[in-house]
Amino acid sequence: MKLAIVGVTGMVGGTILKVLDDFNVELEEFYPIASEKSVGKAISFRGKEYKILSLLEAIDKEIDVAIFSAGKTVSLEWAPKYASKGVYVVDNSSAWRMSADIKLIVPEVNISLLNPEDKIIANPNCSTIQLAVVLWPLHELYGIKRVVVSTYQSVTGSGFKGSNQLMEEENGQSSANPAYPHQIYHNCIPQGGAFLNNLYCEEEDKLINETRKILNLSELAITATVVRVPVLGGHSESVNIEFYEKPNLEEINEILAESMGIVLQDAPFENLYPMPLAVKDRNETFVGRIRYDNSNDNAINLWVVADNLRKGAATNAVQIAQYIVDNFID
Repeated sequence: MKLAIVGVTGMVGGTILKVLDDFNVELEEFYPIASEKSVGKAISFRGKEYKILSLLEAIDKEIDVAIFSAGKTVSLEWAPKYASKGVYVVDNSSAWRMSADIKLIVPEVNISLLNPEDKIIANPNCSTIQLAVVLWPLHELYGIKRVVVSTYQSVTGSGFKGSNQLMEEENGQSSANPAYPHQIYHNCIPQGGAFLNNLYCEEEDKLINETRKILNLSELAITATVVRVPVLGGHSESVNIEFYEKPNLEEINEILAESMGIVLQDAPFENLYPMPLAVKDRNETFVGRIRYDNSNDNAINLWVVADNLRKGAATNAVQIAQYIVDNFID
């Protein structure tokens, strides 16, 4: 793979480098790209020093795939420019996710939709990815009628700004550049992004609409509440799923245990269930606390946890990049 990483100095960019090693991805060329304040500096990767390039400097390089993790504004301007050069762009921002002509991809669900003409591919929101990984095999089994999800999202979902705020407050300092409108240390904030006219916030809106698009269920009844919690890594989700027919827990456990990218941790009497601390630096999605909804015969509750910097961003993007190289690059 001839790979460029845009936003290589950011939290997700750094995690992509680790995931490349996890998956033993072979690189013929590597181009680290970042903002002007980092251009010209050196970055070490696999024992070699690389000079950080600007987007303009790198655009004429021979690149197969560029993973963009530098925010919506950068992606809107530069992703089309790179795509016009024949580069496959895997974009981690929200810039293209809901565009009708752009594929929104979770490899375990819908990577077969990709074709060589798809030059810009959208990487979903972190909380959406782990939810879709779990919903898809269950939808194939019973057909999903309705989903109610509450998230417990790590501060690393807000990058260095969020993690810095938590650590500063933990040390008794007021954050000079807070990510949130309230203290996050010893607190939970029921908000992700700005509030919209319908009183949902941006993160909730993303979770609802992106899930519908990935599952190809435009009319899916789904509602969400997003909560930011004082956890340094890993998003958790409490999910209630109603099916069109009565589910069987044993069958659900079997299908989840066999599904790609899922680790089943469900032994409640042994206190075994997914937790953010336990999934740190893991590339899979973890599921547990699976039980019948005692108020609805056709519904279950479960608990989903994933490292939001890994499967929620970097891992998903690297999986897409590897698929592109394996299938579309001579």
